[in-house]
Amino acid sequence: MSHILSSRSLSFAQTLVRMNTVSAHSNLELIDFVRDHLAGLGVRSRITRSADRRKANLFATLGAGKPAGVIVSGHTDTVPWDGQEWSVDPLSASVQAWPEAVGQDGEIERVEPRLYGRGSADMKSFIAIAVANAELFLESASPFAVHFAFSYDEEVGCFGVRELIADMKDANVKPVACIIGEPTLMVPAIAHKGVYRYRCCVRGKEAHSSLTPQSVNAIEMAARVIGKVRDMAEGFEQNEARYEGFDVPFSTASVGQFQGGIADNVVPRDAEFRYEFRNLPTADAVAMQKEVLAYASRVEPAMKRVAPEAGFKFETICEIPSFLGSATDPVTRLAQRLSGESGVTQVAFGTEAGLFKNAGIPTVVCGPGSIQQAHQPDEYVTLEQLARCELFLQGLASAPQIG
Repeated sequence: MSHILSSRSLSFAQTLVRMNTVSAHSNLELIDFVRDHLAGLGVRSRITRSADRRKANLFATLGAGKPAGVIVSGHTDTVPWDGQEWSVDPLSASVQAWPEAVGQDGEIERVEPRLYGRGSADMKSFIAIAVANAELFLESASPFAVHFAFSYDEEVGCFGVRELIADMKDANVKPVACIIGEPTLMVPAIAHKGVYRYRCCVRGKEAHSSLTPQSVNAIEMAARVIGKVRDMAEGFEQNEARYEGFDVPFSTASVGQFQGGIADNVVPRDAEFRYEFRNLPTADAVAMQKEVLAYASRVEPAMKRVAPEAGFKFETICEIPSFLGSATDPVTRLAQRLSGESGVTQVAFGTEAGLFKNAGIPTVVCGPGSIQQAHQPDEYVTLEQLARCELFLQGLASAPQIG
C-alpha cells in the first residue's frame, strides 16, 4: 500500500494545526475555513452553534441525492499545552525527521518524517485530509454520499456532537455508517470504554477546631464518599468479568481533583472533589453513579442532625457512552478493506463513537497516528500514517459498496 502523501493534504493539515482551537477557545477559524473551502466547490454546510456562539459544528454532504451516506467524522478542538515542555512551537505545524533513532548496533536509523503540533495526531490531520480530497467525493461514481461531520468540545465531554446529531435528525439525514478518524494507527477500532465524570460539592458546618462536636467536617464527609469510590474501583478489579483486548480489561474509578479547607484550626465548611468512571461496554456506568448517590444519602442524615444545611450536591461534568461495534459490521469490513488491515482493535480512550452508535448509525474508529503521541509535548503524526489515511479516504471515494 505504498503511497506518498500529497502536498495538498499536508498543506491542509499544517493549516489546521496552526489554528489555536484549544477547547477553551473558539473553533470558528477552522470551521469557517472548511465551510469556505466547501462553498467554493458548491457544497453548502449546515452550521450548528454553541449557546454563546463562540463555537460551531459543521455538517456537509458531498454527493447529495445519493440513496445512502457515510459520515466522515472528527472533532476540531484540542487539549491545551500549558506547562508542557515542547521542543517546537505547538502551533508551528513543522515537518521534521528528528530526533534520529540509534539502533542496537549503534547505527543511525532512518526516522519517518513527522508533522509536529497540537492536534496533529488528535485529530486535525484526519479532518484536513478529508477536506483536501473533497473534490474526489464530489466526482465519485460511488453509490453513496459522504457526509463531513466536524464537531466542537469533544475533548471536554463530547458536547458539540450531540447538537450535530440532533440537527442531522432534524434535517432527516439518515447515514448508513460512520467512520471516526481518531488516532488508531489506521487499524479499525470496534470498542472503547465510556467516560463518566462528576463533581461532588460537600457543605458542612465550620467551627473552631477545638469544638469539633459542634461542626460537620466537609473534608471528612467528602473522604467517606471518596472511600466509597475507591472501594468500587477495587471491586471492579477483583470481581468484574474481564473484557480482553483493553489495556485495563475491567472498569475503573478514580478521583482526580480535591479542594477544601481554609486553615489548620478551622473545621472546614466546604469541600469539593471530582471523580470518574471508565466503564467497559458491558458495564452500566449509570448504575455506578447511583451506587455513589445511595451511599451519600446514607451519610447525609448524620450531617443534617448537626446542621440542616449540610449535605452533598452532585453535578455531572460529562457522560460519554462506551462504544461497542462488531468485526462483522459492514462499516468495519469497509474500514479493513480501505486500510489494508485484516484485524481490529479496541482503544482505551473515549470518542464520539458511542453517541453515533446510540443514534442508530453503525460506527468504526479508524484514523492516522497513535494516541501515545496525543496530548503529549511534541505531539506528532508521521507522514507515513498521513499517507495511509489519504489512501484510505481516496479509496472511500471510489468504494463500490459498504462492507
